[in-house]
Amino acid sequence: MTRARILVIGSTNTDMVVEMTGLPRPGETVLGGAFRLTPGGKGANQAVAAARAGGQVTFITAVGTDRFGAESVARFTEEGIDTRFIATHSAAPSGVALILVDAQGENMIAVAPGANSLLDPGDLPEEAFADVALLLMQLEIPLDTVCAAARRAKAAGTLVLLNPAPMPLDGLPAALLAHVDYLIPNAGELRTLAPDATSMKDAARLLLQRGPTALIVTRGKEGVEVFTRDAHFHVPAIPVHAIDTVGAGDCFSATLGVALTEGQALPDAVRFAVAAAGLSTTRLGAQASMPTRAEIAQVLDAED
Repeated sequence: MTRARILVIGSTNTDMVVEMTGLPRPGETVLGGAFRLTPGGKGANQAVAAARAGGQVTFITAVGTDRFGAESVARFTEEGIDTRFIATHSAAPSGVALILVDAQGENMIAVAPGANSLLDPGDLPEEAFADVALLLMQLEIPLDTVCAAARRAKAAGTLVLLNPAPMPLDGLPAALLAHVDYLIPNAGELRTLAPDATSMKDAARLLLQRGPTALIVTRGKEGVEVFTRDAHFHVPAIPVHAIDTVGAGDCFSATLGVALTEGQALPDAVRFAVAAAGLSTTRLGAQASMPTRAEIAQVLDAED
């Protein structure tokens, strides 16, 4: 099977993780457990997840001239990701994220974007968009860059998937939503996107009028709600023992994109992504937890 090309545009971070028995309250100091230094960043997580799930991935991101940036690019190459268009900026360090994870797998995250904040439309060469079936993005890079990429992709007839995280407090501009095909928020992000909605169904109605053809709401253990202009369906989560949810949303978005580029029907594509994301929560780390295509298939086979 010829693999359709997926373009991921987004952030690259190095995650500094502390394991906790419980997450601290504001102003509280809590003694933690093990410390881990792992690769992360929502864009990088999605690029790695898509590649491991079988996608042919090109990644555009920005890194600094430091050790973290060089190590990140080397890892992408090892994953089989096309790194030709990664921008290196000397004016800022590579991005880092500080992450606290409790015993139930819940987390708190603070991000210092560094070079990610310097990724601008000028870092998006036309060549990178050639013969791309799907563009996958998040919001850990400047919003102007996200909007420019979405606009360029739609003009070329490319599908656009957007995971709107981290969500701006004032929501998303109409010009961006008009160029998105698949919008993938969690329940909290959905409330920011449609603050006047009286229900999830009402929020979906309002958002689908603004451009997307599908709204896919991830709800953790409660599964996924999918809304299109003609239908609504629920895909349950796969029961797992979650130990670390960092990167699970990125895994879902990326593997959904892979499945869609392969021509899978939307319900099957969502089920594929649910299996992948669930499996990722059973492992520590963001990129380290991303499953391979064979592992995803094994989970789906066990569910049938």
